[in-house]
Amino acid sequence: MITAIIPGSFDPVTYGHLDVIKRTSKIFDKVYVSILKNGHKSPLFTVEERMELLRRVTKDIPNVVVDSFSGLLVNYAKQVNARVIVKGLRAVSDFEYEFQMALTNTKLDPDIETFFMTTSSQYSFLSSSIVKEVAAFGGSLVGLVPEEIMDDIYKKVQSSKK
Repeated sequence: MITAIIPGSFDPVTYGHLDVIKRTSKIFDKVYVSILKNGHKSPLFTVEERMELLRRVTKDIPNVVVDSFSGLLVNYAKQVNARVIVKGLRAVSDFEYEFQMALTNTKLDPDIETFFMTTSSQYSFLSSSIVKEVAAFGGSLVGLVPEEIMDDIYKKVQSSKK
């Protein structure tokens, strides 16, 4: 059984994230979609809220587990017995940073592999930042995020303006 991790901030989860999650779930036996608790970022949603949104949009994918972690990704990978880290890529600019991280992770633990998965072309422009900006200006989130979480995003963006 091969376990993989898809780490990220997922603030909020988008169709681009969901694309990578679904495709990864078809390749690996168990997939942890894991939110990094990063003290250097100021997310819109709390870790618990992001986990809830992820659970709702992945509820029909039986081999996906939503989780969170802090510290080094390779240590978390050992903790959940994962041998693979999957990183979604939208553009070449994503690759440069992710390649450095992959090399660092290999240096820290040569037994953990990093797989790069390109996001489907229809989502290559999409980011959580774009979703938040569109929502902040009252734009339509149709085609950007799953319908079942749109209201959560609009409400959170509006409450953050106050």
